[in-house]
Amino acid sequence: MRIKQLHSWDITYAQARLLQSDLAGMVQPQPFNLPEKMLAAGLDCAFSKDGKTVIAAVVVLQIPGFALIESAHAAMEVKFPYIPGLLSFREIPACIAAIEKLTSLPDVFLVDGQGIAHPRRLGIAAHLGIILNLPTIGCAKSRLIGEFKEPRQAKGSSSNLYDKDELIGAVLRTRKNVKPLFVSVGNLVTLEDSIKTVLTATKNFRLPEPARLAHQTVTKLKTNFEF
Repeated sequence: MRIKQLHSWDITYAQARLLQSDLAGMVQPQPFNLPEKMLAAGLDCAFSKDGKTVIAAVVVLQIPGFALIESAHAAMEVKFPYIPGLLSFREIPACIAAIEKLTSLPDVFLVDGQGIAHPRRLGIAAHLGIILNLPTIGCAKSRLIGEFKEPRQAKGSSSNLYDKDELIGAVLRTRKNVKPLFVSVGNLVTLEDSIKTVLTATKNFRLPEPARLAHQTVTKLKTNFEF
């Protein structure tokens, strides 16, 4: 699939912060009706040991059934410094390169990272969702910002994640007695439908299966990466 670039990646720290604030206004939460047969893509990134290369992997599964449809990956030189809150500017160029290798069109992207649960409401899932103009969901393993009450231990239990009085995500238990995920809207999906989609795409592990397989893929690629 071909992806239209919305902006340059050769920008300063100050420009990136301003761009995040502008792009955050383009996020459109809207109902996402899960198709009877859904193509769900998981997306994750890792960095080489020297930190000079970012590796992105995307894995597409058909749900239900969890049949592997295709996978792709890409490695690129890191050109943006490590700055908390601006990680999408380090990772998205490689993500785009990997996604452009897909021959299928996923119905939804499950991204290992934040959606709008971000200080400027533009984590990597939201940023990527605007670029792709496709439903995207942030499925982070840890909290970036916000306060919440611990959800019950049963699978499917959730609690709201707030930044002051603003609802920015959900803390979702995808397995009984296992640490929850921090789920937030990326683009073109509501928080309620994000929760439903993540649970539908989860099999036997904490992470939804497409994201789990993408994580496995980048971990192997990182281990075998030649310098």
